[in-house]
Amino acid sequence: MKVVIAIDSFKGSMTSVEAGNAAKAGIERACPADIVVKPLADGGEGTTEALVEGLGGEYVSLEVTGPMGAKTRARYGILRDKRTAVLEMAEASGMILVKREELDPARATTYGVGEMILDAIKRGCREFIIGIGGSATSEGGAGMLQALGYEIADADGNPVRPGIRDLDRIATINAGHVPEELKECHFRIACDVKNPLCGENGAVYVFGSQKGVQEEEKQCFDEKMKHFADKTQEFTGRDCRTAEGAGAAGGLGFGFLSYLPHAELKSGIDIVLDAIQLEREVKDADMVITGEGRLDFQTAMGKAPVGVARLAKKYGVKVLAFAGGVTKDAGKCNAAGIDAFFPIVRGATTLDEAMVPENAKENMALSAEQVFRAISLYM
Repeated sequence: MKVVIAIDSFKGSMTSVEAGNAAKAGIERACPADIVVKPLADGGEGTTEALVEGLGGEYVSLEVTGPMGAKTRARYGILRDKRTAVLEMAEASGMILVKREELDPARATTYGVGEMILDAIKRGCREFIIGIGGSATSEGGAGMLQALGYEIADADGNPVRPGIRDLDRIATINAGHVPEELKECHFRIACDVKNPLCGENGAVYVFGSQKGVQEEEKQCFDEKMKHFADKTQEFTGRDCRTAEGAGAAGGLGFGFLSYLPHAELKSGIDIVLDAIQLEREVKDADMVITGEGRLDFQTAMGKAPVGVARLAKKYGVKVLAFAGGVTKDAGKCNAAGIDAFFPIVRGATTLDEAMVPENAKENMALSAEQVFRAISLYM
């Protein structure tokens, strides 16, 4: 029997690979099986860790410009092939780096994201997987582009200041200092947001409030974004402002689509499943195991375990899921392709006790063992 395991991380207790290996240990105690463990993430937080640790790679740490201009340490991964970099924009420009009371969308910049990309290019990377969730910014990716060498200037030839505040002062854009290597790079951007750049469904109106944009500022800031889009169209000859995902991460999606020739925005889980080459293993599997820390109705709406299940069903493979907790509405996961699911917590316990890494791994292994002992009765 061939079993393929791809379990999302149990945040605070097990990484994706740790959860997968714990399930593998339990299955091996129950019955003979050919078991393949793959890392899993949805393109958001934890994607770098999952791919670096699951596929083999190394971490790179560097000092970059944080969202409010102060220097901060950011980490990204380079995979075993030495050509693929895995980044999360939140490492350089995320809300996690800013105290709520210090959020300032007028100044918040993606400059640090560009610094991370540039560092990876200098190290030989030409393939990029980038998660863009959790941004503190609303400036259309202008800061990232400046870091990559694009000169975005006002009528006096001065570089526009960081953030959205000066986007309406842009007079000229040129690529005089953009490295030639950027043309060789392919960017896969993990993006599950469909919003355009501007308007009532755009970056400022929909996502601005959580980044500190006041209600009375929205129209003004949206006009600034439109001006940037206009100047971008003049420079590139293309208009990407209405593209699905252009408004993601404060318009960072727009920056990628407009200025980087080989950039594509795709579902985060689809990018990860492609990167880990899960389909190659699933097509001849007898059973697929997935899961995450909590299974609920949101899981069924397209989170990582359902992405795995969807791929497995393409080949008619049965899917089981394990979770730290299961809600009453988790039954919707069955309709989404997960044939059966099981909570791993055994007996009464506190959440803190259940999340102790060693307890979580033991619970995963014991649960997987008992489920596969039951399966082996019918083999």
